[in-house]
Amino acid sequence: MEAYSSFAEVYDLFMDNVPYEEWYAYLHMLLEEYGIKEGLVLELGCGTGKMTRLLAEHGYDMIGLDLSEEMLSIASENTKPEQGILYLCQDMREFELYGSVRAIVSICDSVNYILEEEDLKKVFSLVHTYLDPGGVFIFDLNTIYKYETILGETTICENREESSFIWDNYYDEESGINEYDLTLFIKEEKDLYRKYEEIHYQRGYDLKTIETLIKEAGLTFVTMYDAFTKEPPKEDSERVYVIARKEEKKEENICQII
Repeated sequence: MEAYSSFAEVYDLFMDNVPYEEWYAYLHMLLEEYGIKEGLVLELGCGTGKMTRLLAEHGYDMIGLDLSEEMLSIASENTKPEQGILYLCQDMREFELYGSVRAIVSICDSVNYILEEEDLKKVFSLVHTYLDPGGVFIFDLNTIYKYETILGETTICENREESSFIWDNYYDEESGINEYDLTLFIKEEKDLYRKYEEIHYQRGYDLKTIETLIKEAGLTFVTMYDAFTKEPPKEDSERVYVIARKEEKKEENICQII
């Protein structure tokens, strides 16, 4: 949970291959499908705030929450005052809000950073606490297939003029923990590069476990999609989107017998 300290300043540089506009369009479609066309929305694990700002630009009142002060600092620097985004530096396992929100979203596999089932249930329980009745919770996560087959025991390198990185990946099938060791070389002046090192941990979850934890937290499981489609997850899905809701309060009918 201490990830993204030194990496924060170059995060957006190395994530420039992520089609955030397309990801936003998909997320926005899902929000509208479940009746969330405006109002207060919380993003868990907002990072440098790219998705938070896109949602704000399209009319949502946004709260961005992240554990990394460095990532939030960059998010704030890139946010226009008129966007009115509130950024909170909190752990999603124990976050607190002043009131409820219409929707909660989390993308870029932030949920995979929660390594214990009990902690993930805490996150889902807090989501239930802070959602309006009828509110929707949408999040994505990397699949076990991706960790086992795509990432596995691999090394990824990328060299750019202003910075470079080496990503050594290790996945333990027994624990479901994926470890990636990042070595960063960030240009500071002329030909001087400073070296940074970080270790990140994520966990791959069985999709039935996710559904069970959602229900145990008091939420209603709605559906699960192969990412960026309306199709159910496949055996080779690398990322899935999960949708859950907080049920509306049912009015009690009191019958008076005369």
